[in-house]
Amino acid sequence: GAPRQAASPARAAPPRVAAAAPRRAAPAPPPSSRALLAPPRGRRLLPVPPAPPQPPRGLLVRLPLPAHSLPYLLSRLLRRLAALPPPHAPLPYALSVFSAHSPPDPFLAAALLRFALLTQPPLSPFRLFSRLLHTPRGELPFLPFAFSPLAKSAAAARSLPAAQAAHAVSILLGGFDKHRFVENSLIGAYVACGDVGAARKVFDEMVVKDVISWTSIVVAYSKSGDMGCAEEVFAQCPVKDMVAWTAMLTGYAQNSMPAKALEVFDRMATIGMGIDEVSLTGAISACAQLGAVRRAAWVQEIAERNGFGQNVIVGSGLVDMYAKCGLIDEARSVFDGMQEKNVYTYSSMIVGLASHGRAKEAIALFKDMVRRADVVPNHVTFIGLLTACSHAGMVRDGHFYFAQMKDKYGILPSADHYTCMVDLLGRAGLVDEALDLVRSMIVEPHGGVWGALLGACRIHGNTDVAKVAAEHLFKLEPEGIGNYVLLSNTLASAGKWDEVSKVRKLMRTRGLKKDPAVSSFEGRDGLVHQFFAGDNSHPKTNEIKKALLELAAKLKHAGYVPILTSIVYDVSDGEKERLLMGHSEKLALSFGLLTLGSRCTIRIVKNLRICDDCHLFMRLASRIEQAEIIVRDNMRFHHFKDGECSCGGFW
Repeated sequence: GAPRQAASPARAAPPRVAAAAPRRAAPAPPPSSRALLAPPRGRRLLPVPPAPPQPPRGLLVRLPLPAHSLPYLLSRLLRRLAALPPPHAPLPYALSVFSAHSPPDPFLAAALLRFALLTQPPLSPFRLFSRLLHTPRGELPFLPFAFSPLAKSAAAARSLPAAQAAHAVSILLGGFDKHRFVENSLIGAYVACGDVGAARKVFDEMVVKDVISWTSIVVAYSKSGDMGCAEEVFAQCPVKDMVAWTAMLTGYAQNSMPAKALEVFDRMATIGMGIDEVSLTGAISACAQLGAVRRAAWVQEIAERNGFGQNVIVGSGLVDMYAKCGLIDEARSVFDGMQEKNVYTYSSMIVGLASHGRAKEAIALFKDMVRRADVVPNHVTFIGLLTACSHAGMVRDGHFYFAQMKDKYGILPSADHYTCMVDLLGRAGLVDEALDLVRSMIVEPHGGVWGALLGACRIHGNTDVAKVAAEHLFKLEPEGIGNYVLLSNTLASAGKWDEVSKVRKLMRTRGLKKDPAVSSFEGRDGLVHQFFAGDNSHPKTNEIKKALLELAAKLKHAGYVPILTSIVYDVSDGEKERLLMGHSEKLALSFGLLTLGSRCTIRIVKNLRICDDCHLFMRLASRIEQAEIIVRDNMRFHHFKDGECSCGGFW
């Protein structure tokens, strides 16, 4: 038994001394861990606090809780488990929690399926659902809540067969497809899988629709590019919340309808609808597409007024927006003013600097990013960096960063990176080297790669390589009208009119029509005016053309000689000169000078590449009219000032 304790320490007897001879001393026990950790003599350590007591385990199954409350408590436990980071939310433990209640509870089964949706790989809820169907303890009656995780799992996996399976079992096991939240989940699954027809069928058969139902169909049509049907559904929606308005806004922005997107954003602001990060991002994207300077400042003002001034996602979008509006210095100002920057912020700024031909600044910012800011670049960062090298003709630097991307940062080059390199080599006149690079690619070249090579052939008149590139493009993009036009123009510049006729005949046979050249100009009032090549629809057409002829006369007096090779039709020189005067960017310039006058800044956005003649025309006009002319074509920005261009004649 335990040794008896003395009644009082004060009365304890002193130790007795043995009279016999002393025995050999027993070996001292090894020092305990406490002794090993003891401080040296003369020093004291703070007392170590005792370890907190471990909470008792399995309380939910050990305590005498009411039976009717146990499924609810266990489902709450599964919800908390699902919120834990991996690997602390194992499925076997969740199954044990489910099995702790007998007989199987349908409410707990729905919670288990939701747990699988949140913590397991896509489509895992289907395997678990099949297991629950064959539970050995009798038939389990499912609740409607159980089918929503199945539909959401199908949506996450982008699996149309899985979406159809979720729809089927919801019907077969009790007609649960007529419950509104199940219907909304099915619509979301079909939308995610791209089956707009099935989503609309579920929607039309709904007895009661809510704002989620209406918004989901708007999103479905927006994703499919059918903004006409999206408009019809949105107009019929009885209640429009911020999510519904945002769906229309982002739909317009994603389908290259920026003016419509900004109309929706304007309407949201007018009626006092809430503005969030998503709606702001859509409006920012629309401004970037449109190149509308005044709208850009307006959107930034709304962002700051609604407390998104220092939001890193909105800030990164503003950087991109200002860069695409031609305001690269304003983009840098927003960038420098951001307290938090991530890789997307840096990448947006690097891409913006590249498009404006400021290659050295782009490279300097990249170095600052990886050294001082310690931000790891991604694939977009290197696209911007390689584009900067391409637009400045920096072949050696391009080769260096292309190699560093893989060797130092472990980023395998994608087809987009190869496109940048082919463009870099091709613009520098190294067309054969560019073709060799394409043939040595470690990934399959897409249309962008061959398109960059074909564009280089157009610049340098290499018809042999142009035919090779075009042959691949016609297979990859049989409906891509621009490829046929590029090949036709390349052949026309070389005077091979018979081959030009064959290409144009092929275009007619396939029913392809050339995209019309269009240039836009933002007036002083913020209204955007569009001009098409040879167009007479503008209300001030006569004034515009008269002013343009007067400007051309001034430029000819200053040495301007039209570059007739910019017209690739086999017509007379006089007809070529007439066609050149009808180019859309020249019409936009003339209108800009009419409305703003000389010594002003004129910004023009064109959907196609600026031709050699218009480039020369803009360069000379900037000197004669003492105006700064900024042209954004589909390749880059050109800043014309004092008779020079920021591209240095390399574009």
